[in-house]
Amino acid sequence: MPADAPLHGIRIIECSALGPAAITMPLVDLGAEVIKVEPPAGDYIREMTWPIVEGVSLMHLHVNRGKRSVVIDLRNDEDVAILKELVQTADVVVEAMRPGGLARRGVGYDDLKVIKPDIVFCTISGYGMTGPYRDLPAHGVAFDTWAGIVSPQTNEDGFAYLPEHASMGIHAGPLFGALGILAAVLRAKTTGEGAFLEIAQSDAAAAMDWYRSETWKAYERPEAEVTGNKADDYERREPGTAGMVEGVRYQVYEARDGRYVLFMASEQSFWRNFCEAVGRPELFERWPGSRYADHARGNLELRAELRDLFRTKDATEWIDFGVARNFPVAPVNSPKTIAEDPQFQDRFAWYPTAALGAEQLPTPLKFVGERLPAPFHAPTVGQHTDEVLRDLLGWDDERIADARGRGALGGTPAG
Repeated sequence: MPADAPLHGIRIIECSALGPAAITMPLVDLGAEVIKVEPPAGDYIREMTWPIVEGVSLMHLHVNRGKRSVVIDLRNDEDVAILKELVQTADVVVEAMRPGGLARRGVGYDDLKVIKPDIVFCTISGYGMTGPYRDLPAHGVAFDTWAGIVSPQTNEDGFAYLPEHASMGIHAGPLFGALGILAAVLRAKTTGEGAFLEIAQSDAAAAMDWYRSETWKAYERPEAEVTGNKADDYERREPGTAGMVEGVRYQVYEARDGRYVLFMASEQSFWRNFCEAVGRPELFERWPGSRYADHARGNLELRAELRDLFRTKDATEWIDFGVARNFPVAPVNSPKTIAEDPQFQDRFAWYPTAALGAEQLPTPLKFVGERLPAPFHAPTVGQHTDEVLRDLLGWDDERIADARGRGALGGTPAG
């Protein structure tokens, strides 16, 4: 990584399986060095989910981009010793699997802090280290259903199914974890004090959706203490977007070209700007609304007026009009169409297939006036074993071959 990258000089040893490996990807994108430790058979993330791109899953290509892979078999005492040597050169160890797996092999936090007192150790798992679900196997969508983010639906044949939704748990957990790692590394650099962090992907999903769960909790209090807002005559709404179903000044509308836009003139000043811009000042005069957070809930007459108004321009014209006349309106994209959006195209430059095996999005973080390092292709199993042993531990080819001859590093014992 370039020496001027924000996290240049931070080295992370990652023992991971499947999606939780995403915890270090944001750090790789900012210049950290990540060494992915794999068993001889490798992390089967390469075969998980869809699509499979030239024989390798997109998930592996994305979450393990920019990492170096070494084969270390922690069932082998010599390999355990090698891992401990590597840890002495590192700032962070990540256990991205069921918690306690490394401790059972003699390389948990208590073992490692003896040889590296300032080591930051982070374990990320489905349900964390405590609680009745701590040993329950899970995949990513489980954290969304557990956190109440996605609800089952039923098809016309009466079968329940999971609707399409944005996955929260598999992304939120790694981001919170990366934030915690950085905080712990900063402290370690200052004080010499290491840390043992743990994060559950389920916890992170719930934390990201705090607004709805905290609203329901607030509603357990008497209505004299917790009400709706002034614009709704203090009537309570359902939490989050469920409370927006009857909205009018904050609602989606179909444009002339069949696409949809999201209109958001819930502040009185924006509502005035809109009415003046479309030449309908009488709409404001008749329904001026409250100063803030007024969605004109249930006003079907106004909703019909706005429905007809929005059919007079194409979606793109409405966006341009909102910019020109200062009222909030947004495109309604899909995961398939968002790449065509001009704002997306201005902000994101895809990493090409030639570099990473599939077109991928870069980090959304931007250091103004700087260019962040581009990650390299996700590794094959053990691709960098020899390179890492030479670079970090100073081993030569003879020593590497000798270790493999004794069955270490995924090798087959001689004789």
